[in-house]
Amino acid sequence: MMPFKLGGAGSRLSVLCLGAHSDDIEIGAGGTLLSLIAEGIELDVLWCVMSGSAARKTEAEDAAQDFLAGARTPRVEVMSFKDGSFPAQYEGVKAWFEELKTRVQPDLILTHRRDDRHQDHREVSQHTWSTFRNHTILEYEIPKWDGDIGQPNTYVPLRAEILNRKIELLMKHFGTQRSKAWFDYEVFRGLARLRGMECVAPERYAEAFVARKLALAVAS
Repeated sequence: MMPFKLGGAGSRLSVLCLGAHSDDIEIGAGGTLLSLIAEGIELDVLWCVMSGSAARKTEAEDAAQDFLAGARTPRVEVMSFKDGSFPAQYEGVKAWFEELKTRVQPDLILTHRRDDRHQDHREVSQHTWSTFRNHTILEYEIPKWDGDIGQPNTYVPLRAEILNRKIELLMKHFGTQRSKAWFDYEVFRGLARLRGMECVAPERYAEAFVARKLALAVAS
């Protein structure tokens, strides 16, 4: 399979990361972001977490700082929408997205999967697509007890050291989640191994996304 590159060393890429909760972005796309930085791509990142208690806000900020170490311009924002009830806050979420698009025009958007069973995740994905209509959007996946892991069609192979770093940071920063059955070292590694098998990743691991619309340019 011929890979399509997001950029090379020294190139610049603007990325908008959207997560309903602290740890969503890290679980779904943390390895991809670590890989882009490791490849020498200059990342301008706006990292938006849309809910969080005081403890979760601290986790989000500290984790983003580590995941984005080496990025050209890392910016982190944590909002205060009520966890678990994003659909009931539709107007407020919609207004926030409308304001967001006035100050960022990213090359790449990382957001939740449209078919995710968690209502907050679906709401974020819906607003992402209705707000950013002419952007490259990749939907990441979150393993959890709902059993809703889907069939991705886009893969980012990960070096083993990158995957190890991703899991290390997840375990380091998200103490509030360690009691959850799905927040587990073997879950994260197992899913990455499965996705790596599906895309024949050189070092056996990968993160996977759903790309619903892509425009491929033919260089002249």
